[in-house]
Amino acid sequence: MPSKLFTIESKIEILEKNVPIALASMKECTVCPRECLANRIAGDVGECSIPAQLKISSANLHFGEEPPISGANGSGTMFLSGCNLHCVYCQNYPISQYHNGEYYSTSKAAAMMIALEKRGAHNINFVTPSHNVPLLMKAMLEAYKSGLTIPIVYNSSGYDSVKMLKLLDGVIDIYIPDMRYADSKYSKSFSDAADYPEINRAVIKEMHRQVGILQVADGVAVKGLLIRHLVLPGDISGSKKIFEFIASEISKNTYVAVMSQYFPAYNACSYSLLSRRLSLPEYEKVLADFENSGLANGYIQPYFG
Repeated sequence: MPSKLFTIESKIEILEKNVPIALASMKECTVCPRECLANRIAGDVGECSIPAQLKISSANLHFGEEPPISGANGSGTMFLSGCNLHCVYCQNYPISQYHNGEYYSTSKAAAMMIALEKRGAHNINFVTPSHNVPLLMKAMLEAYKSGLTIPIVYNSSGYDSVKMLKLLDGVIDIYIPDMRYADSKYSKSFSDAADYPEINRAVIKEMHRQVGILQVADGVAVKGLLIRHLVLPGDISGSKKIFEFIASEISKNTYVAVMSQYFPAYNACSYSLLSRRLSLPEYEKVLADFENSGLANGYIQPYFG
């Protein structure tokens, strides 16, 4: 049975309680799993290279997300600059690694959300929010008090703080985390995060606990979990192990987007394992592993080789 949707009134109540707690975590920063202890409130930067300010690259309607996220009118997507991962193959590296964007107050960010809803956005979609959760919480509170009504999408690498996620319980309607790696050897080599698999699995469990299976009404997602899995060449991703984890420890009904769009971007060509696109046999093997795991819901990208 679908779980109840969150109300605006309850979201405001939760945020009013939790925003001060979250903001305090930026003084000796523990906002993400890095726990770098930078005093971002004083202007210092840590692993994410961003102080205690919202730096936004763009805020616009996006039609390239999964069908129930973009819908007919588009997803109100806000790309946050900086990132707590250092993926050598990042396809959004001008934003994540070079930090392109402009700084905005939380009030201005709230106004952006309201403007996107007025343009018909089905949701507000925070892309790469993990390092800026406290400020996004403050911006959401201002937006809700100004009349925002559409769902919030938390669209992350899956390298999040479970502590921060718990402060968002009852506020985020839709979680779209990545599951990038099953093997810490590869997560260390290519994203500088040896603990990614362990953290990522705890994150997925917490997100699922909060919102459950993806719920769609009239073709548009209203609540739930959608996991993205970018298939990397040479089985770097460990796709079979990831699918087995989802099927056995989350639910076989979980929605999964299997993505074939990898290409060597940013510094990928400096690494022999990542310097080529995915082959068709590799992708067909991953799709067979997906089917054999018992998973059935989701979205399969066509092969882009």
